[in-house]
Amino acid sequence: MTQVSELFPHGLFGIIYDCDGVMINSRNANSLFYNRVLAYFGLPPMTEAQEHYSFMATGMQALQHILPEALHSQILDVVKNKVRYRDVVPYLELMPRFREFFERMQAAGLHQAMCTNRTSAGFEEILRFFHFPHAFDPVMTSSEASPKPSPLGTEKICRYWGVDGSRILFVGDSSYDREAAYGAGVRFAAFNARGLAGDLMVSGYSELGDLLTPLLSSQAFRLESKR
Repeated sequence: MTQVSELFPHGLFGIIYDCDGVMINSRNANSLFYNRVLAYFGLPPMTEAQEHYSFMATGMQALQHILPEALHSQILDVVKNKVRYRDVVPYLELMPRFREFFERMQAAGLHQAMCTNRTSAGFEEILRFFHFPHAFDPVMTSSEASPKPSPLGTEKICRYWGVDGSRILFVGDSSYDREAAYGAGVRFAAFNARGLAGDLMVSGYSELGDLLTPLLSSQAFRLESKR
């Protein structure tokens, strides 16, 4: 595996996280929600292929993908008044050691951002549920930028931080995340994702923390941004 120091010769300035599968384990909750929508319309549960797509897409993209086109006009009413995502939020779990990792990077002085295909309201609900501080700066959702795999959200984060993408690490678990990273010239860490290649491949936050430790001690990441 490539040494982290080789990936970031000018230091690591910040980390961008995906939400689902990286900050939170939402697979069970998401599947439960989408299957409840399907059941409302008298349709069978998602296939494995539909589940895979829905985990990467925005909520609306997923619903339009799994429901027949004739039902698309009813989606907004159903998810607002009949089958609500908030009812499956208790099934969400914070990824093991994410909070500790985040706090460690925060204490070390790294900038940390969120880039998710959830909406702003949906991500705010997650922060409230886990009592997680509003410490991502910035937060880029599908409400602010074209959803992944578009690199637009990643590019906006780079511009906000005022640094070149080569000094940023995107932690994601899907090909959409990788495309969003590489399209903006950002390094990519494949997180707990079988068969997904990246500049780094890690199974969890303990491993990622160990890999980044040399950079945290080097002081190189403390260089000021160009803003």
